[in-house]
Amino acid sequence: MKPSRQFTVLAGAIFCAAVFSLYRMLEHLQPDRHVMSPGHGNLENPPLSLLQEKVERLERLLAANNHAVARLRDALLRPQEGGANRSSYSSSRPVHPAPLREELCVGSPHQPAKEDGEGAVQLLDIYKILDFDNPDGGVWKQGFDISYRGDEWDQEPLEVFVVPHSHNDPGWLKTFTDYYRDQTQHILNNMVVKLSEDKRRKMIWSEISYFAKWWENLDDQKRDAVKRLLQNGQLEITTGGWVMADEANSHYFALLDQLIEGHQWLERNLGVKPSTGWAVDPFGHSPSMAYLLKRAGLANMLIQRVHYAVKKHFATKKTLEFKWRQNWDPTSSTDILCHMMPFYSYDIPHTCGPDPKVCCQFDFLRLPGGRVNCPWRVPPRPITDENVEERAHLLLDQYRKKSMLFRSNVMLAPLGDDFRYTEAKEWDEQFNNYQKLFDYFNSHPELHVKAQFGTVSDYFSALRKHLPVEAVVPSNNQALLTGVELPTLRGDFFTYADRDDHYWSGYFTSRPFYKRLDRTLESHLRAAEILYSLALAEIRLDGGNRGDFPATECYRLLTAARQNLGLFQHHDAVTGTAKDRVVQDYGTRLLHSILNLKEVLLNSAHWLVLQDKTTYQHDPSKAFLHMEEVQPSQDALPVKTVLKIGTEPRSLVVYNPTGQLRSSVVSVHVDMPSIRVIAMETGRQIPAQLSAVWEKPMQASKEAFQLSFIAQVPPFALTIYHLIGGPEGATPRSEYTFLRQDWLEGPPVDAGHFKVSRPVGAEAATPLSLRNAHVQIWSSASSGLLEKVRLLDDGLERHVQVKFFWYGTTSNRDKSGAYLFLPDGEAKPYTPSQPSLVRVTRGPIFSDITSIFQHVTHVTRLYHVDGVEGASVQLSNLVDIRLEVNRELVMRLVSDVASDNRFYSDLNGFQIQPRRTMAKLPLQANFYPMTSMAYLQDLNSRLTLHTAQSLGVASLKSGHLEVILDRRLNQDDNRGLGQGVTDNKLTASSFSLLLERRRGGGEEKDAKHSPVSYPSLLSHLSSLLLSHPPFIMATSPDHAPAGLLSSYRPLADTLPCDLHLVNLRTLQAQDGGSPSHSSALILHRKGFDCDVNTQTNLHCHASQGQLDLDGLFSSLRFHDVWPVSLTLMHADNGGNNSPGDQSKLGPRNRIQLDPMEIKTFRVELR
Repeated sequence: MKPSRQFTVLAGAIFCAAVFSLYRMLEHLQPDRHVMSPGHGNLENPPLSLLQEKVERLERLLAANNHAVARLRDALLRPQEGGANRSSYSSSRPVHPAPLREELCVGSPHQPAKEDGEGAVQLLDIYKILDFDNPDGGVWKQGFDISYRGDEWDQEPLEVFVVPHSHNDPGWLKTFTDYYRDQTQHILNNMVVKLSEDKRRKMIWSEISYFAKWWENLDDQKRDAVKRLLQNGQLEITTGGWVMADEANSHYFALLDQLIEGHQWLERNLGVKPSTGWAVDPFGHSPSMAYLLKRAGLANMLIQRVHYAVKKHFATKKTLEFKWRQNWDPTSSTDILCHMMPFYSYDIPHTCGPDPKVCCQFDFLRLPGGRVNCPWRVPPRPITDENVEERAHLLLDQYRKKSMLFRSNVMLAPLGDDFRYTEAKEWDEQFNNYQKLFDYFNSHPELHVKAQFGTVSDYFSALRKHLPVEAVVPSNNQALLTGVELPTLRGDFFTYADRDDHYWSGYFTSRPFYKRLDRTLESHLRAAEILYSLALAEIRLDGGNRGDFPATECYRLLTAARQNLGLFQHHDAVTGTAKDRVVQDYGTRLLHSILNLKEVLLNSAHWLVLQDKTTYQHDPSKAFLHMEEVQPSQDALPVKTVLKIGTEPRSLVVYNPTGQLRSSVVSVHVDMPSIRVIAMETGRQIPAQLSAVWEKPMQASKEAFQLSFIAQVPPFALTIYHLIGGPEGATPRSEYTFLRQDWLEGPPVDAGHFKVSRPVGAEAATPLSLRNAHVQIWSSASSGLLEKVRLLDDGLERHVQVKFFWYGTTSNRDKSGAYLFLPDGEAKPYTPSQPSLVRVTRGPIFSDITSIFQHVTHVTRLYHVDGVEGASVQLSNLVDIRLEVNRELVMRLVSDVASDNRFYSDLNGFQIQPRRTMAKLPLQANFYPMTSMAYLQDLNSRLTLHTAQSLGVASLKSGHLEVILDRRLNQDDNRGLGQGVTDNKLTASSFSLLLERRRGGGEEKDAKHSPVSYPSLLSHLSSLLLSHPPFIMATSPDHAPAGLLSSYRPLADTLPCDLHLVNLRTLQAQDGGSPSHSSALILHRKGFDCDVNTQTNLHCHASQGQLDLDGLFSSLRFHDVWPVSLTLMHADNGGNNSPGDQSKLGPRNRIQLDPMEIKTFRVELR
């Protein structure tokens, strides 16, 4: 029979089965006429609640039926794949990727792009044409002379908004707590008093972390006063995030989470919805933040720290205000109105106009006799009736000159600095003197200026009145745009330089120990949020009787962790640019939250894996489960606990925090060398590998052994494995090979239970080689470092050498520090004083090569897994430069990928930004932030380095990709910190290296030098698994007989490969700190590159952007699904995130996501 006829017959059979199923469903809807309902003598008309319940049941059955039909249809359409993506998780058979239809790929011809219009700005093009020189511009040192005729405002007066602000760092030179005690609380207390004295006074505030702490200590009278100031527009909350976040090192999960924390706090306590972003101090700006603000419902944003040459260019073209659009946006839906401050800083001398000597005279905190003065030696003068005319004209000249850099007659003049308005005296001096100037301006119409205090949203509201509006010309009935047209801009603002060759690329790596700790907390928080939400939903499904489950206590721990993660996203925290004691305070907060989140995970898992929920008991002194890894202190690396194994099974609970089925290598430490691993569901022994735990490079522990096996865990599931002692030889053991150049001088190898070989002569010089089902690698026999990678499925081979280098710091007066990277030229090869030791491990689960040097231990590993983790080469480093002086250690990949001067790095783990290495720039200017990945590519191949921590990355030559691993700088770099970076730790870093073949379309795209690029699906999943490893929990020896436990599988099927569940975040109840029944479901559909070919088993398929929530879970169901803005501030009205009436999804709860989009839904799951 022909395939087409087979399809017709089988489709008909499916249709008949579906009809019969529907008939049976309808039959079950008929009430039982022989059963009497209390209070109802006649059952011809059953209660409405019963009918509603049956209708909902029918809808669920219909959704399940449709889901099954769709899966069968996919199986018929993909016969070459050996079956559709099945929900049978017990099967070890992986799902191969479906051939990707071109219209599913972002940037394909099927997605026509909107023209950006005349004057559109692509920052990659701007960087290409700029000279990046720094000539003396006169009073505006980094700019140019500004002149005006004087009649520019005759028809329309200049409208000036002076915006008082106080930038409060949640930690920098002092800790968050110390700043609050010494300064911030006084600023906020004075704000309530001084703004209430005069309704013309205004103020903006950004950092909700401080505002929330202050609010806790206010009485009702002061709280009411604050609400009045907000209601009458005197006080504006800008951005509304927990902090003013860094935009280079922070992952988008953490950026979004701190925005949600701030916005939810505002909603609960003040009923405020921020409309404008205010980012005056982050060291460079990312379009990822612009996207998050737009989708959160904000309409405007302001940025400040942009390269001085870019600012000058924008000022020349009058493009300092623009519509910031995402590179990947084919429409204009991501546009957000953005204002770029034109001058050096956000302090008062650099905000009223181009001449800081003049502007400083209008910072009335610097009046003679105060603690602060003007560096230009011309102090301010109090405004009096005698001098107001002269002073007003002097200030108006600056206002007019600044306004000449913009396209409208609306001008913004921020009035503030770090921790300003601490004392009541400053409030009086600033507000009273400026009010006299405003009164003079506004009483002299011949000056053609209107000046007032304002908020930043007041400014944007006035500006928008000058933007194009659509008018209809009566004569021809055609539409005409009138007003000031602003350009569209795409791209990012990295790497920032504030003067000369002082590029702020050092902070991309500074304090890498804490950058890794940040991502560890992020992974723990996301995993705990999801598992806790699932546990509460299962409790509700079980009738709501949660017994002893500590729901409120766990929610309190979750809230504290959210706030500590949010605090660390501050632009002097995750950046590594704070004082030593402040860094320790941050580290302590991070560690405490990690430990607390482990408790949330353990409590939630405990409840979910119990077969009999009534036996659940919460007893912290006798924990049912415990984590197999602990971190002893905030400045130490995690260590594995040694599990005691006997003749009775010891259970491991493995939690997969991702939305896709995964096969991952799980490793634990055990106390005996012969152990069997039993999969609880099948009762079968599974393959395992026993390896040595090396106490020293050549000495294995006698008391501890590493047990590794492959755990196959469904999405968000808890899968149980039993460990039990076995006969000698029950577990295959790793075999070791040691290579060292000075065997005669070195100590002997003490490997205990393990076989060791020590090749000599020609054998010792033969390149080392490892392989699994996907990849073969070759490494140097002398160093053990990677040299070549080959894909076994199609033969693609690339030379990829791993090398280490040192950067020093310049001999000039200004040197590298926490912020700046000022190297002493090109990097110099790392040449350790002692010979390296190479240790090769071979086994059935993993094989690796360990290279031990004086300052770094490097591991190159292959997992013998048929899936995502087997497709990459795992690289890890343990770095120790604590005894070095002014040195930075670099890991460089040297490949034969013909990448020319281009490479690609991610922005915040959200999107890829193409980079161009420019010879006209100093070396340090060509370093960029890397949050999750960077890659090189040519017409035939792509080489991607995924990272588990944020670091600085560069490609200084074709085929090269280098990452700075750690920095030790012994001096300050004169950016205010007042110290170097000398608190280095023993620091771990993890990477995965992925080689992929590129196919059709790559040449065309490269020729166009497209500003848009995407990872492949395999690359997305590799990054996801690296950042979110499985959590391993062990039952206590005196608890949990194996028969009392059962695995937990919440999802009915794996999520599509390109769909990421960002979070399932339980929302707080209105009446306090307890959990509500609602959660925030946050989904991200990732854009991917179809031109990268992979034969790897992904265990999932790409989506078409649709997800039926009704069929998502096995037993749980969504009740009430409301589309909302990202941070739940607004209803989602067609994607514009403007306030409006909320609307539920349809009865099938089907959602649609476009590529790259993140969406939030307020849901109730039970």
